[in-house]
Amino acid sequence: MSANEDTHTPNTTGVDEGLARHGGISYLHIPATDVQASAGFYGAVFGWRIANRDSPRPGFTDPTGHVGGAWVTDQAVAREPGLLLYIYVDHIDAAVARIEALGGQIVTAPHREGTLWVATFRDPAGNLLGIWQEGALTERGEQHG
Repeated sequence: MSANEDTHTPNTTGVDEGLARHGGISYLHIPATDVQASAGFYGAVFGWRIANRDSPRPGFTDPTGHVGGAWVTDQAVAREPGLLLYIYVDHIDAAVARIEALGGQIVTAPHREGTLWVATFRDPAGNLLGIWQEGALTERGEQHG
């Protein structure tokens, strides 16, 4: 299956069943200065499936199929924390390396919060987001117990 293929089917109203869950966060607009660059960044860093990649408004679905959205150029980039979205990653150090290699910037380096590792970053447009990794860790990336 290619990254552009959608694995979910619309229900009888045309709404994707993976997104239509009562009370579930399901759709985001992510401000972008270059929608294709942002689509490429999130696809490569987090494995998001990209739809209409070459259009003026590419869309995405995350690997769970429960969150989708689009990159938009008519909204202000979220440079300062307000509502701060965190994305779960399996290996925070690998995610940090991909973020930096693909034009993002680490704002807060990975650090412990209880049994979690968390970090914040700016995407290529400048939006501030977070990443987190679950698990009892003695060192980043080394999960124990």
